[in-house]
Amino acid sequence: MSPTRTLPVPEGLSGERVDVALARLLGVSRTAAADIAAGGGVRLDGAMLGKSDRLTPGGWLEVDLPERPGSGPVTRPEPIPGMRIVYDDDHLVVVDKPVGVAAHPSPGWTGPTVVSGLAGAGYQIATSGPPERQGIVHRLDAGTSGLMVVAKSELAYSVLKRAFKERTVDKVYHALAQGHLEPTVGTIDAPIGRHPSRDFRFAVTSDGKPSVTHYEVLEMLPSATLAEVHLETGRTHQIRVHFSALRHPLVGDLTYGADPRLAHQAQLQRQWLHAMRLGFAHPATGERFEATSEYPSDLRHALGLLRESGPE
Repeated sequence: MSPTRTLPVPEGLSGERVDVALARLLGVSRTAAADIAAGGGVRLDGAMLGKSDRLTPGGWLEVDLPERPGSGPVTRPEPIPGMRIVYDDDHLVVVDKPVGVAAHPSPGWTGPTVVSGLAGAGYQIATSGPPERQGIVHRLDAGTSGLMVVAKSELAYSVLKRAFKERTVDKVYHALAQGHLEPTVGTIDAPIGRHPSRDFRFAVTSDGKPSVTHYEVLEMLPSATLAEVHLETGRTHQIRVHFSALRHPLVGDLTYGADPRLAHQAQLQRQWLHAMRLGFAHPATGERFEATSEYPSDLRHALGLLRESGPE
């Protein structure tokens, strides 16, 4: 029996013919989409639709998904130097983002982006979302490396956006904080908002958005602490802001108060922060998906240097 997905009609597909909308939603050909409709596999608010019917805004869509052979890790051309494709199927692509690459274009950013890199390598991603960040369901700072998932189908965009909003995605980071964290297992529950006086920075503020970070110490170094961090919420700069508020800024994070001498000692040009693990229910199959990543060379090197010596 084919699996069925139910979701509100995505905003970007309102008014589209069923065959056109399903082709975009599922990442299949228009002919295959028409076959699904012809087989009675498309319903809107319980009513069966034909291939030429139109989707109406606000409706509840049910689609019987076609059976597919299993998808798995693949080898594809690197979109930009250093950006590795971890997983790719009809609905999503997971990348291991290097430092110095932003998630999507933004005012003032002239460097490479995940969006442009994927486009340059021939990937077609979902068209839902603002034009500059279509397919983007979550972000990493340009100065943070690690795992990001990008939606390729409209189905994946809708389901993954909801999963991030409902906090059902497992986001695990490793962070190197200055000094020694006490207690060794803890939760930082402090609202985050725009910094009151400094542009492009965030801070713990009384009127900020609820923000929750969980951490556990993995290793105590002479001058720093390696910790595993689980994000319950996903605010901009959340880990950086929360650890800075504890007076334990991330090593190398000069924006949020890190000691430049320790950054120099670690030969680090950015914050020591890496998105290690990403887990979620696959938007098409519902099966559990998880990807992992290793430390990049600059973080491995910095960690080795700080393990060998204490503060200068």
